[in-house]
Amino acid sequence: MAAKTPYRIVWRPMAEADLENIVDYIAQDDPIKAEAFGKELRDKTLLLTRHPRMGRDGRPGLPAFVRELVAHRHYIMFYRVLDEARTVEILRVKHTAQQIP
Repeated sequence: MAAKTPYRIVWRPMAEADLENIVDYIAQDDPIKAEAFGKELRDKTLLLTRHPRMGRDGRPGLPAFVRELVAHRHYIMFYRVLDEARTVEILRVKHTAQQIP
């Protein structure tokens, strides 16, 4: 039995902006740490290429198709799975202290 093709990760513009804002904020104190942390958050999405439904679903106030992955104890990534396209779209990255949705 052949292995299934991994899903690809696509960062939507708002998620890219969220990540950039996080990195910029951290960079005010430590630019090197900021870049490493941004890479760490981005790398967390690689798990979704093989396990796209590993995050939880069902947060009230969000569309039913939105799932969330705790990428760090302070950051949650919101994403959706597009099975036919074998794609995971990263929609937003939010600090846990931010109001969601």
